[in-house]
Amino acid sequence: MPFFKTTQLTPQYTKLLDVNSQKCGLRHTFFETNGDEYNGEWQNNKKHGIGTQIWKKSGTFYNGDWKFGKRDGYGRYSALVPKTKNYELKYDGNWKNGKKHGYGTYFYNKSTVYEGDWSEDNRSGSGKIHYENGDIYEGRWMRDKCHGQGIIQHVNGNSYEGLWQDGKKNGNGKFYYLEKGQIYEGFWVDGVAKCGTLSYVGKDDALTPIKHPIPKVELVDMELVLRKTQAAHLDQHIKEERKKRGKN
Repeated sequence: MPFFKTTQLTPQYTKLLDVNSQKCGLRHTFFETNGDEYNGEWQNNKKHGIGTQIWKKSGTFYNGDWKFGKRDGYGRYSALVPKTKNYELKYDGNWKNGKKHGYGTYFYNKSTVYEGDWSEDNRSGSGKIHYENGDIYEGRWMRDKCHGQGIIQHVNGNSYEGLWQDGKKNGNGKFYYLEKGQIYEGFWVDGVAKCGTLSYVGKDDALTPIKHPIPKVELVDMELVLRKTQAAHLDQHIKEERKKRGKN
C-alpha cells in the first residue's frame, strides 16, 4: 500500500499566505470576470490611492483618487460615445464615498453645463448652470433643484431674481421684461406671480414698449394690501403642501 506524506498548514502560516496574496501597493491592470478593468494602487485588497477604472457594461471610465474601494478625492468621470468609440468627459471634480461631493463641473451635453457644489450626487449649495436653450441660472441649490436665492437670465434678455423652492419661483422676487421695459416685483407661488406691482424700468430703451401707460395705484395703503394678499397666498400654499405630504 503506497504511503503519501501530507503537510498540514498551521493557522498562523495560512493567515500569512492570505495576507501575502492580497493586493497592496501599485499593481498592473486587474481584470474582473464581468470585463471591468482597474489599474492603480491598492491597500488591504481594496482600491486605494490613484487609479483608473473601466466599467465595460455601462461604458464609463474613471481616473482619480480612491479610498478603501470607493471614489474619494479628486477625479474625472467619462462616458463612451458609441459613434466615435471615444470617451467624453462628464464630470470633473471632487468625490466622497463613491459619490459626487464638493465642488465640480458636470457636462450634461455640449450646451448644458453645471459648475458648483455637490452633495451625495446632488447639486446642493451654490452653483451655476448653462441650459441648452441659452438660459443661465446662478444661485442656491438643494437636492438637485434651484432652492433659495437665485437669478435666471433668459436668452431673450428677460430675467428673474428672487427666491426659489423645489425648482420653481416661490416667495418674493423681481421679474424684468427687457423688451417691454417693465419690472414686476411681488410674490410668487410655484412659478406663478400671485401678487405684486408692475412699473417701468428703461422704458425709453425698450424694444417693444407697451402702448398704454400703467394706471396709477389709488389705494390708501398699497403696502398693507400687498402684505395681506401675500400672507393669504402663502398660507394657502402651506396648506396645499401639507395635503401633498399627507397623501404621500
